[in-house]
Amino acid sequence: MASNANVGNGLEPLCRIITPIGMLGYGFDEFEIKYALESSIQSGIPAAIILDSGSTDSGPAKLALGTMTCPRASYERDLRKLVATIIKYRFPVLIGSAGGDGSNAHVKELVDLVKEILASSEYNSTQLKVIAIYSDIDCDLVLERLEAGGISGCGPCVPHLTAEDVKASKTIVGQMGPEPYIRAMASHPDFDIIIGGRSYDPAPYVAFSAYHAFNQRHGQILSLDSRTLGGFTHMGKIMECGGLCATPKSPSCQATIYRDGTFDVRPLMPGALCSPTTVAAHTLYEKSRPDRLYGPGGYIDLSASTYTTLSDKCSVRVTGTTFHSSKGSGDCYTVKLESAKIIGYRTMFMGSFIDPILISQLHSLLHGVKSYVTQQHSHISEKWEIGFHTYGYDEANKTAYMGNIFVVAEAVAETQATATSIASTARVACIHGPYEGQKATSGNFGFGLGGKGEIEAGPCAEFSIYHLMELEEEEEDAFEINQQDKRAKKHLFSFEALLIGVGDRVQRCSSRLHNNFTSTPGDMFPQLTPDDAWPNTAEVPFILPHTVGEAAKVIRSKNAGPYEITFDIIFNNKETYDYVRNTGLLQTDLIAKLYNLSVDDIVYCGFFDQALAFKATIPRTRNGKPVASGGFMEDDVHGSQRYLPLMNLRLDIMG
Repeated sequence: MASNANVGNGLEPLCRIITPIGMLGYGFDEFEIKYALESSIQSGIPAAIILDSGSTDSGPAKLALGTMTCPRASYERDLRKLVATIIKYRFPVLIGSAGGDGSNAHVKELVDLVKEILASSEYNSTQLKVIAIYSDIDCDLVLERLEAGGISGCGPCVPHLTAEDVKASKTIVGQMGPEPYIRAMASHPDFDIIIGGRSYDPAPYVAFSAYHAFNQRHGQILSLDSRTLGGFTHMGKIMECGGLCATPKSPSCQATIYRDGTFDVRPLMPGALCSPTTVAAHTLYEKSRPDRLYGPGGYIDLSASTYTTLSDKCSVRVTGTTFHSSKGSGDCYTVKLESAKIIGYRTMFMGSFIDPILISQLHSLLHGVKSYVTQQHSHISEKWEIGFHTYGYDEANKTAYMGNIFVVAEAVAETQATATSIASTARVACIHGPYEGQKATSGNFGFGLGGKGEIEAGPCAEFSIYHLMELEEEEEDAFEINQQDKRAKKHLFSFEALLIGVGDRVQRCSSRLHNNFTSTPGDMFPQLTPDDAWPNTAEVPFILPHTVGEAAKVIRSKNAGPYEITFDIIFNNKETYDYVRNTGLLQTDLIAKLYNLSVDDIVYCGFFDQALAFKATIPRTRNGKPVASGGFMEDDVHGSQRYLPLMNLRLDIMG
């Protein structure tokens, strides 16, 4: 489709994507995306609103217990805004990984919410076509592929999958690529909303771009040029987080995609700016390594990607990313399987110790508490465990940092009753347990927060499947439910189209339908050209740093899937980056020492020139043993509180 925009350099606009927030259910400001929607109408470029809705970041509970990431009311609020936007602007909406885990049940839950919205008095004269794409995977198929050797861990830290793990898993989802979305759009080009099951985060973004590259028909995703598909995927990886690539972070973001895979990214929050460094740095986020990002069917290579500031001073143009397919290298197409299981029931209690005499013997006291609980439950045959989170304890000096120690205890057992008995007995022992030199005899432990002694937390979940399954030919695609094409039934995923509501269908967007906007195309879609005069980063002047924290404008830790934690250090400017790199301090052996690991355990360690950054990725461990995020004794499910040893690291120790 021709565009009114003058983009220069011979680039042909393909489509535009607007993301109002990085996660459906978090809430968004519809006025923040208003001008992006209006300019998209005037430009004549096909456009869509696309949002992610899922992640394993918050732990295993959704898959094991059937809960959603956000309350139902939060999804209803955001979907109501999206329905209003569809009616006003006539753009389609695509949502990936419904409800957080993308299970069939949560796809249907969001479809039900759309039904309720369209049945309300505000919208009861409107009809929308909604496509639901399903991603649940049959347990028997997983067992069959496991027995045939077609399943492996998604990364070096993931344990070997067993048949017992599979059988204990309540719901198994497959992380689909763009193929099911393309199939659904081609089958129903007049769709208004797609609610997708568990999806690779960039998948709906890639699919919408590819669908228009195929001239709004079905096509094979791997028929696209490597740079084109690489650009689409890279764009999706950035956009699925909203405007996280901007400074300050913007909830909303816009991408203009060109036919050759080049794309422009622009934050929509007033005052937010993208720079080449901030956009390049986004490929560090939540990933094991920054130069290769793996997904269904292959990976993108960012080693030759380039980032250029545009003349509006807030947009960045990205090009040069390439996609490498697993089939192209002779390997199978794989999809990631995700699931979780219930390992027992959990009860908690919390409170504080203030006596410095007790605090100096804290470990001894808690050991005595565990011994007392064991003695009092010697008649119990079921398995149980108890652990203590302690906050404010100075391990080196056996004292409290701020005068008291806060303790959260967790008990897990095969039944809720036993877990509560374990926790209650431990709480009593914390209150009345003896210790050497005791003077305060009325009670050791301050408790009663929220009016509770014990808090029954219910089932305790644990990740059971985070593995790659090899697919047979064409299984990555989807078939339409109730269609007669038996050949298509070999596809792994499925979809159905539903007409919801009564009254007139909403027409697809056309600039002829919107002639009441006062802004001209030139106002709302200015010429965007590379601006070599504009600095690539808002650089901080070079001052010799004493610590890594002083040298960095961003330093963070984050989960990279359930089994890894990754660290990103983005330096203040190139001089600082070069200085720290040349010290030779940030090496694999140092990361291993800081986090009590062996050098062989380190998943990745290296510098990333494009973002002036350093990255290291390690296994997630607890008490020296590999674990998955969430589950029993988790206290940092995002892994976002692990960066302090790096932040405090002195750079002058080499001198």
